[in-house]
Amino acid sequence: MTQTAQARLDAAVLQDSDATTGWLERLFSRLFLGLVYPQIWEDPVVDMEALQIAPGDNLVCIASGSCNLMSYLTAGPASVAAVDLSPAHIALGRLKLAAARSLPDHAAFYQFFARADMASNGTLYERYIRAGLDPETRAYWEARQPIRRRISLFQRGFYRHGLLGRFLGAVHLVAGLGGVNFAPLLAARTLEEQQAYFDQHIAPLFDMWLVRWLAGYRAALFGLGIPPAQYDKLARDGGGDVLPVLRERVRKLMCDFPIRENYFAWQAFARCYDPAPDGALPPYLQARNFTALSEYAERGQITNRSLTDYLQGERARSKQGFVLLDAQDWMNDVQLNVLWAEITRTAAPGARVIFRTGGTTDILPGRVRPDLMNHWAYDKDASARGTERDRSAIYGAFHVYRYKG
Repeated sequence: MTQTAQARLDAAVLQDSDATTGWLERLFSRLFLGLVYPQIWEDPVVDMEALQIAPGDNLVCIASGSCNLMSYLTAGPASVAAVDLSPAHIALGRLKLAAARSLPDHAAFYQFFARADMASNGTLYERYIRAGLDPETRAYWEARQPIRRRISLFQRGFYRHGLLGRFLGAVHLVAGLGGVNFAPLLAARTLEEQQAYFDQHIAPLFDMWLVRWLAGYRAALFGLGIPPAQYDKLARDGGGDVLPVLRERVRKLMCDFPIRENYFAWQAFARCYDPAPDGALPPYLQARNFTALSEYAERGQITNRSLTDYLQGERARSKQGFVLLDAQDWMNDVQLNVLWAEITRTAAPGARVIFRTGGTTDILPGRVRPDLMNHWAYDKDASARGTERDRSAIYGAFHVYRYKG
């Protein structure tokens, strides 16, 4: 499986023949074999509003940390098929699906995935979840790394691990060197307090020589899942400098949404979910959605394939929703056209495609063939609304296309 997964990742990531960029792309590809996103960094609430999920819908998405797959299931679609090139993401998605099917109540499910730091999670795994896993997924979670089994991550603070978890740990280290304490931000009660905190404590960090030096290296953002090609798009938005773009997106994450309603900010600045009884959570972790999630978990599946490969095996006019995350930022023109040919073939009348871009502009015009794009209408209002409301704030824009067929 590892060799096959590596070949798929290389095909997706390796775009540049330049020696330096090519080496960085190969390094990024190797890193993606392991766990990158313990939590997905696209807001599933924004996704679900744009998709307008109906009971008969068949959706296909890129999984990442599978918060999207699990959240879409709470709306009761006919099916959600998730794909991902990372074997670790596949194992995480299958673990979540098995847990939704087998854990006895929301309290246990919340403890395992929202807390993800309690010793008794080991008992929940052994007693309820383990038997529902396929042998390959069970072997992944029970492998020793190097002494303790991987599943013990859910007893030791799962969200502090993976490439993103380690990146956020490094951010906290740099912030500490700058004398920053995030506790006042997490205690803020108004957007004005959040903005004042940013202006006083965070904005000056972007003038530190260490931050400016690190931001000049494309590999510095690998922890956010940003490959060299996407880094270059961000830099172009900043006039050749990625730092102004990063500054604005950190500002949006900190200041544009009430901190009590933004679990992405809690993950970034507390490295956990808000422990308060009414703390913000992804839809799949909310108590009111657990019954539906348990009932519909059988309708979810996740496989280690590219989205294009998956769609090539599906029937024409069979999908009502496509969720591409930011994968197109990684693609060259040939890959984009092959993907959109399959999306167009498998799209049912009225189907929606949603995706995000690292930059602020839509990347499809002028790159995807007109005979394909003519089947689709860009929903400018829904795109602008999604861009404004996406609490993760990490992307430049959210885009919605509707099939005209």
